[in-house]
Amino acid sequence: MTTASFESFMSLPIKVGIVGTGYAAKVRAEALQADSRSQLVTVAGHTPEKAAAFSQTYSAEVSNSWMELVQREDLDLIIISTVNRDHGAIARAALHADKHVIVEYPLSLDYVEATELIELAQAKSKLLHVEHIELLSGIHQAVLNALPQIGSVFYIRYANLNQQRPAPQKWTYQPELFGFPLIGALSRIHRLIDLFGQVNSVSCSARFWDDTDSPDRYTTCLCTAQLQFTNGTMSDLTYGKGEALWKSERSLEIHGEKGALLLDGDQGTLVRLDTTSPLEVGSRRGLFAKDTAAVLDHLILGSSLYVTSAASLYALKVADAAQRSAKTGQIIYLS
Repeated sequence: MTTASFESFMSLPIKVGIVGTGYAAKVRAEALQADSRSQLVTVAGHTPEKAAAFSQTYSAEVSNSWMELVQREDLDLIIISTVNRDHGAIARAALHADKHVIVEYPLSLDYVEATELIELAQAKSKLLHVEHIELLSGIHQAVLNALPQIGSVFYIRYANLNQQRPAPQKWTYQPELFGFPLIGALSRIHRLIDLFGQVNSVSCSARFWDDTDSPDRYTTCLCTAQLQFTNGTMSDLTYGKGEALWKSERSLEIHGEKGALLLDGDQGTLVRLDTTSPLEVGSRRGLFAKDTAAVLDHLILGSSLYVTSAASLYALKVADAAQRSAKTGQIIYLS
């Protein structure tokens, strides 16, 4: 698909519908309101009450359901910011309705469905943009710029643990809605792939602490995965959240032949043979606004986007391998 294939009929302002009323939907709405090239027209929410409150705040109409929203003829772009389970179905309906689509990662909880959606977008000459704001973050850019200083990388340790007690009553603790943890939290795998390339094999273990009061949710999840990259780099990836954990952690260690990059929260350090120096890390604020502006630039000006749907799909392929490894206890090799 070329940009020119949809440039000719993009008139301003680009009219947008949002599915969802949570945090991501709110910052999307704020970004749209701040950009005169776009207009938020309508929103569909999980409940009528949430949709009504959201629409009042952002001066938008209420659609009774996402099915109704995607069929509106006055919309150019659909933003999907709702539970992970529904991403694939909404994206498919929006594409069939000849709309451009932004979807928060993951595109789908099912790798095969995600592949079909990318093919559908190409057939329809429509934009299907999967948000990956982790690539826009100051941390990621700082690491990307500093990597040449540490030589050939041979080992990575990446940990994201979020201690929450009690576990919140949120959909992110419901497997049916969130998906397998490393699929629902796809950005963790995608960040590593963006930095170090394709993966040869995946080994993963996962444990869940069931909520005795609510059988459809857990109080804690913990996943550990070992990724062997085709360039020889080894990686240990840990992701967990909930009340069984006793300490939160957000750290990234990258060990190379000539030094290391060590990140703890928003603080970074570059370690080399004779020197240790701070790594300048920018802010994590405003990333959804940057993502939204990038999509508008792409639709209107033909500018390149910072990420492709194919790259997101490959990360989903690796995460799907992690899920299969956790279920079978086997190492999964990727072709």
